[in-house]
Amino acid sequence: MAIKEVQTLTNATGKRLEPQELVHEEITVWIPLSDGCRLAARIWKPHDALQTPVPAILEYLPYRRRDGTINRDELKYPYLAKNGYAGVRVDIRGSGDSEGLLYDEYARQEQDDALEVIAWLAEQPWCSGTVGMWGISWGGFNSLQVAARRPPALKAIMTLCSTDNRYSDDAHYKGGCLTEENIKWGTMFMGTSTLPPDPDVVGEKWREIWLERLEKMNCYPEMWLQHPSFDEYWQHGSVCVDYEDIQCPVYAVGGWADGYANTIPRLMNNLSVPCKALIGPWGHAFPHLAAPGPAIDFLNQSIRWWDYWLRGIDTGIMDEPKWHVWVQESIKPASEYIDRPGYWTTTETWPPEDTKNTTYFLNTMGLETTAGTESNLLIHSPLTTGLKSGDWCSFGMGPDQPMDQRSDDGQSLCFETDYLEKDLEVIGAPSVQLNVSADCEKAHIIVRLCDVAPNGSSLFVSYGVLNLDYRNGFNHIDPVKKGEPYQIDLQLDDCAHIFPKGHQIRIALSTSYWPMVWPSPESATLSLKSGLSKLELPIRDSIRKAVDIPETFTLPEKPMPTICQLMSAPSQAEASYNYETDRGITEVKRGFGFGSVRITDINLERSDSSMLTNRINDNDPLSAESDCFYNLQLKRSDWKINTKVKLKLSATSEAYKLTGLLEAYENDIRIYTRNWNYSIPR
Repeated sequence: MAIKEVQTLTNATGKRLEPQELVHEEITVWIPLSDGCRLAARIWKPHDALQTPVPAILEYLPYRRRDGTINRDELKYPYLAKNGYAGVRVDIRGSGDSEGLLYDEYARQEQDDALEVIAWLAEQPWCSGTVGMWGISWGGFNSLQVAARRPPALKAIMTLCSTDNRYSDDAHYKGGCLTEENIKWGTMFMGTSTLPPDPDVVGEKWREIWLERLEKMNCYPEMWLQHPSFDEYWQHGSVCVDYEDIQCPVYAVGGWADGYANTIPRLMNNLSVPCKALIGPWGHAFPHLAAPGPAIDFLNQSIRWWDYWLRGIDTGIMDEPKWHVWVQESIKPASEYIDRPGYWTTTETWPPEDTKNTTYFLNTMGLETTAGTESNLLIHSPLTTGLKSGDWCSFGMGPDQPMDQRSDDGQSLCFETDYLEKDLEVIGAPSVQLNVSADCEKAHIIVRLCDVAPNGSSLFVSYGVLNLDYRNGFNHIDPVKKGEPYQIDLQLDDCAHIFPKGHQIRIALSTSYWPMVWPSPESATLSLKSGLSKLELPIRDSIRKAVDIPETFTLPEKPMPTICQLMSAPSQAEASYNYETDRGITEVKRGFGFGSVRITDINLERSDSSMLTNRINDNDPLSAESDCFYNLQLKRSDWKINTKVKLKLSATSEAYKLTGLLEAYENDIRIYTRNWNYSIPR
């Protein structure tokens, strides 16, 4: 067990610490499991925890505690320790330095192990017997999943940027449509899973463990493509199947630029336990580090939650409104923002009690509050509609948010209101009821809600996507019959947005949304009945109402220093577009990565880079291709390893074609290679 005593000079708000405020850090602790496997943990705790035991707060991830999440961990866990908690960061089985193998996301084994980890923590002499669990993304997912297993020592959780439904609100499918994120995330997950444990931790057996990981790793996207419906595979780990399984308090946190904001209203409206909700303007990041701003002093806010539920201290947090929500004001469309203008609002319900649904009919003259004459309007979008969509989930690392929607609007069937006579605050989930028929048996419908400024710019507000095969639910396919009219009910993503006076509300309907959504196998034309179809907008009666917000919602001071030397920052490159006139091919390339760091304490450098390339012929949905490449490197003195993962997805009308290549290098010599080639029924 490696131990060090550290004295940080400032806390997360910049306050000078006294000499007695020491943090006792155990760099590697082995947690034994009943089957003989051991999980590697890093633990920060107050220096006097053996004399005065404290609650433990667990974060449980596959992202490598020593070189993957160390930068953000060093910002969080010494702070927890100085405030009377033991912060515990555990590599799940088969990841980082932990033993065993990792076969998939959110496996039953992962949850079973977590139950043992929590029981082990509660029994430690430095622990009071009380445990909390938190995390963002994967850690937010398994906080919910483990809470649903009800381990006795787990008394509260904080779940950030997570989902209650692994099928309809995750990186794989949206509205029954396959997403671009499926191959992008799959490639990155495979890349991370191919890394070895650290020789400084496990010794000479590191290479044997590495080769076993390489040999037995699954091609994750192939597994996900095998399950196009909300079947038992996705229901496992989806707490929406039975919210009553969760019997401890839940604090759900997210951001409007994140891909998971819809989870929070569902949790708040379905959980029967004490719960709170916080949605800011942020992307996929902790709120004290997130962009777009404004950031908040989230670490301090989390202490208020943990003190209340783990230590029995009345911090007043449960006397405050259940919801704190950032209402976004209109802004010039851009692919990235430093800050999103707006203001905090509070509510006890979602949508707020003073919100009423206003109906706008999709009439030939635009969006109107009374039904117009019925008429058939056609929707047939070019396959490249969606080029301005941005990423499904923004990380706030660069240009990945929806751009000016005008060009996509121009390829869609649009309906607008007159110029607004007053500001309108839309807060909740917009929805549409569409009367449509299709000229073929496979079709998608995409609906975007936009804020149109007087200069014509179109700001993305919300959207919804539906594969018409799933119009009656995601559990089964209900094939479309050519020419038969259907009533389609589609809920758009939750939002909180001010449409200013003088602007227009626009609804844009399209049959494609590439590259975010993989195209339907047929190039469909939809017929929409105007006058019968309508939009429901949740509009709040009173806006810009002053509310009291916690002091922790103010902008945090500079975080405490870390042990990482940032060599290159995380980034998302601006997408590059290329159109080959002779072949009619549109190509979109985007680079992304989490940068390069040198971890001084362990003399290790880690770097990564990725490239995602999408191609399509605008007249052929079966021409779509996605190529993703992910390159990871670890380096220390004369030890250097490098893994590369390449995946390519294409399709016929009957099947997806997925090919892959894995290469592993030791000191620049290739020591392992592996190929995949799958045909998966659509």
